[in-house]
Amino acid sequence: MNTAIVTGANTGLGFECARALAETHDWHVVLACRSAEKGREAVKRLFAQTAYKDIEAMTLDLASLESVRSFARDYAAARRPPLRAIVCNAATQIVTGRTYNADGIETTFAVNHLGHFMLVNLMLSQMTPPARIVVVSSGTHDPAQTTGMPPPVYRRARFLARPDEDSKPLDDPQGTAGRRAYTTSKLCNVLFTYELERRLRVEKAAGSNGRLITVNAFDPGLMPGTGLARDYGRVARFAWRFVLPVLRPFVPNVNSVARSGKALAKMVTEPRFERISGKYFQGAREVPSSKDSYDPAMAADLWESSAAMVKLTPDETILKLRSAPSAA
Repeated sequence: MNTAIVTGANTGLGFECARALAETHDWHVVLACRSAEKGREAVKRLFAQTAYKDIEAMTLDLASLESVRSFARDYAAARRPPLRAIVCNAATQIVTGRTYNADGIETTFAVNHLGHFMLVNLMLSQMTPPARIVVVSSGTHDPAQTTGMPPPVYRRARFLARPDEDSKPLDDPQGTAGRRAYTTSKLCNVLFTYELERRLRVEKAAGSNGRLITVNAFDPGLMPGTGLARDYGRVARFAWRFVLPVLRPFVPNVNSVARSGKALAKMVTEPRFERISGKYFQGAREVPSSKDSYDPAMAADLWESSAAMVKLTPDETILKLRSAPSAA
């Protein structure tokens, strides 16, 4: 028996991934959810649907740095089977106006990237190798795939966190600004994946007991019907929930939530992924990510800026906080 943590697991892709893990009867599944009540309700639904009881909910608000630290402390305080998987799934998309969390960080960047960055770093020392980390991104991180969405724009991580400090802001309308914040956060997911893989490789080469922790990015495809469009207008929400699902058989990389959830769970469970790291998957298929996602300078800026924003200290992570050398 091993433990897997799935963020945002009370609904949508995270719930379906957790269900697929529970159906194997081989995993202790931790549903990391912003709402404690919704987490408990999700556990009850999984109990009823899978007849599997080795599931628990823990409170994790990725928009709050204190909540992420509390989650790591609470996890360490209880005994569980070895932690061998973290699925960074939770995400938000805000189009009705720019919002900030209690730490003064733009909410989309805080939830989709920064909270997961901090969570993974805090949990690395609690993972038992061989272990896997899967970061859920999106095809919208790639300008070649952003049909209907504005392409990501990454200049400096600090401007993503605090866009009001950018002296040369993009002249985006309100709705476009929110959607671009989402696509750029999805680029951050891939940059984070590749930089984490580089730093884990350096840490392993330094002789840390042959530690093997892999990390890969995952594109679930377009999943009409999920709650990701809840901040859109009425017409767009209707199309997302009722029209686009009908087109699923005719449009490439449009999937049901259940199908993508099973594919995501396989990234954790299938032996063929055991030694694959630093790759980008569209479902079960390895594909190239965007050109910018392979930029080591961009990835290093994101990593070091993120570490500074969350005030990560050397004793909180097994990784070096300074820049890691780029892959050859």
